Amino acid sequence: MRRTIRRQQLREMVPLADSTIYEMEQRGEFPQRFYLTTRCVVWDLAEVEAWLDARRRNSRANVIKRAPSPDVRLRRSRPVKH
Repeated sequence: MRRTIRRQQLREMVPLADSTIYEMEQRGEFPQRFYLTTRCVVWDLAEVEAWLDARRRNSRANVIKRAPSPDVRLRRSRPVKH
């Protein structure tokens, strides 16, 4: 039997903003939501768990790179000089 989760449960599992999740869905990088009714949006729990597992594996394998730190020397206000 397949289980579904609603938005609040998804937020507890995936600590990303709603807009980030939506953008990732549009790019095909996150499981797609679907409508049970005209007002009830859900995600497939197994798909979300599989996505989390894949992210964990990719993070440990250094496939997912961290964003670079900003170059503070390029700031307009209070640039850091070395």
